[in-house]
Amino acid sequence: MDIFSTHVLTKVVENLKTPPSFLLDMFFSQELRSDTEEIYFDTQESKPRISPFVSPLMPGKVVEHEGYQTKSFKPAYVKDKRRFTPDMPFKRMAGERIGGELTPAQRLEKAVAVTLSNQLDCLTRREEVMASEVLRTGKITVAGDGYPSVTVDFGRDASFTKVLAGENTWDKESVNILDNLEDWAGTIQSKSGVVANTVILEPSAWKIFRNNPFVQKYLDYRRGTNNTLNIDPVILGNEKARFVGNIGDFEVWVYNDVYIENDTEKKILPENTVLLGSRSGVEGVRCYGAIKDEQAAFQSTRYFSKSWLENDPAVRWMLLQSAPLIVPYRPNATMCVTIK
Repeated sequence: MDIFSTHVLTKVVENLKTPPSFLLDMFFSQELRSDTEEIYFDTQESKPRISPFVSPLMPGKVVEHEGYQTKSFKPAYVKDKRRFTPDMPFKRMAGERIGGELTPAQRLEKAVAVTLSNQLDCLTRREEVMASEVLRTGKITVAGDGYPSVTVDFGRDASFTKVLAGENTWDKESVNILDNLEDWAGTIQSKSGVVANTVILEPSAWKIFRNNPFVQKYLDYRRGTNNTLNIDPVILGNEKARFVGNIGDFEVWVYNDVYIENDTEKKILPENTVLLGSRSGVEGVRCYGAIKDEQAAFQSTRYFSKSWLENDPAVRWMLLQSAPLIVPYRPNATMCVTIK
């Protein structure tokens, strides 16, 4: 059996456990695959209209359907290429007993699974970074080798990306954080028509939040009820995200994850970032363009893996390809605030 054949690689990928992704799973749970290289997506802005009054003897008044915008984008490709050298099957793998217990063929087979798993993890983290950018800015900027920088603007209200300053920053004891959240949630609801009650805090923002006197006072007042906040948070489902409890009807999370780009470590949520939004109201979608590869049959899929051999020198290559775009159907269902 050729373990590098497209059929085998596809089966291995299908059996891999999907890596955890907090922002993607929280706000972008839907998936859409395009049959073309171009991705088409809609954005909608709901308005809180009311039905018109007329005399019972008059004809009904025409109410126009709510509009939406259809946009298109040719996404950049994710192309993750790995090399298998001839000496790999003869080297002890990480975790293998000193002296070796696997045959060269077994090591190579395991190396394939490990490499595919790592490629899938890297793709998921790329999508998570895109999700963070969408939630923070309402836009995505895509750039890469041979792909000039392009910004996809989903049309979010510019005021939904805030930076607090002066006496309004959350580290000031006079600032009522709970009033801020209520006001911002009200603004989101007015603009999008959905209730925003999910709060996601970067760890520095969480420390400021939990020490705010208005938050502390609320917890003292509501002690013994279901409206509590856990100073010792509980990890639920994702090791990078912690659910820390509820304050009123706000569900509060702390999220801390990083990624490496150009040998530099970066935070997925920048320091002192607060996200406020509606889980279901965003109607977020993970979109994928068709793979422009004959071996992939130009199919619409999240990713496609293939492998080939160079004979001189003897090197095998493994390539994972994807054409992703993270899209919020209701961009005004989220807000980002830098609180200090």
